[in-house]
Amino acid sequence: MHKKIDDWLQKMPVIAIIRGVRPDEVVEIGTAIYQAGIGIIEVPLNSPDPFSSIKKLSQALGDNCVIGCGTLLQKSDVARVVAAGGEIAVMPNTRAAVIKECIATGLVPMPGWATPSEAFAAYRAGARYLKLFPAASFGVAHLKAIRTVLPTDARVLAVGGVGSADASTWLAGGAAGLGIGSEIYRPGKMTAAHNTLPFGTRIKVTNVKAVEAYFDI
Repeated sequence: MHKKIDDWLQKMPVIAIIRGVRPDEVVEIGTAIYQAGIGIIEVPLNSPDPFSSIKKLSQALGDNCVIGCGTLLQKSDVARVVAAGGEIAVMPNTRAAVIKECIATGLVPMPGWATPSEAFAAYRAGARYLKLFPAASFGVAHLKAIRTVLPTDARVLAVGGVGSADASTWLAGGAAGLGIGSEIYRPGKMTAAHNTLPFGTRIKVTNVKAVEAYFDI
């Protein structure tokens, strides 16, 4: 397991997904997210110039936060994420070759799965953080059932259609963390003209209130 990731999941079990973020705004947005109490930040690779954004975030916040990519689909991008300073690679699917490539380069893979077969395939390939995706399509009962047969060192992350409103339900059902996107960031909703304080306050007060309450933060 990865101590820095586990420490953040214990403190605030949220991965902020900032899909569509631009390199010129990423540090301001990332800083607001960190100041709001979230320390794991994912830049999906279908964002504009994602490797530049990952590099800027890693340089600005990497000492305190876990920075990485999302929507990793192919082996050829693994080295680019590592070169940019990324620590995690979140995927929508399970591909053993990509998982193994991540592990070989020191990147922590977080592959997507929906079925027990996919979850165990990801685990056998070396992944220990398993992303149930899209979580809302399968529900908490699905997670609970599969959680009973997964190895105890597997951490399940619920991503896709989950948010602050049902955070406590997912966490009680066995999720180690939640991936939250549009509640935290939407392209165009945070620019230099808006100032970081309202953005950070909005996250802390409204979007992860249920998570904070659950852990008495």
